[in-house]
Amino acid sequence: MKFVLGSENQAKKRAVVRVVERYMENSIISSAPVPSGVRAQPMSEEETRQGAINRSISAAHHAFGIGLEGGVHMIGDTMYLCNWGALTTPEGKTFTAAGAQIPLPEDLANEIRCGKELGDAVDAYFTKQNIRMSEGAMGMLTAQLVPRDALFEHIMQLLIGQLLYSTSLQS
Repeated sequence: MKFVLGSENQAKKRAVVRVVERYMENSIISSAPVPSGVRAQPMSEEETRQGAINRSISAAHHAFGIGLEGGVHMIGDTMYLCNWGALTTPEGKTFTAAGAQIPLPEDLANEIRCGKELGDAVDAYFTKQNIRMSEGAMGMLTAQLVPRDALFEHIMQLLIGQLLYSTSLQS
């Protein structure tokens, strides 16, 4: 089986490789930069989910396409991190799954409300560069207990699990 991740993000790549190699033997994994089709900073669960779906569909040419998208959404007055994944089969069936969520510190949420992308806001907040490629906001805000690749690894397990369950029904 061939899997294509619709992103060049290193944390997302690590998650995909770990899960696909563990559960889908003899698979080929590659990545390609594809547009999410949503705002650079998704601002709702729906928009974040749609970005993941769009990436998976764009990556699914003669392969299993994978889209992983991070965003934010509001619950009351609190801004939360949200993460979504999608896996699209070569036949066009799409599976989706979401990951863990935590509230953002108010100073960080205010930066996003003012138009900054989460990755840029997190870099400035923690005075570090390219956090999105490594531990991500989730990793920084959980003292490295849940880095971004582990978060996306869990989403990938949910996606691959749905794929395996779906194919077992067809047997």
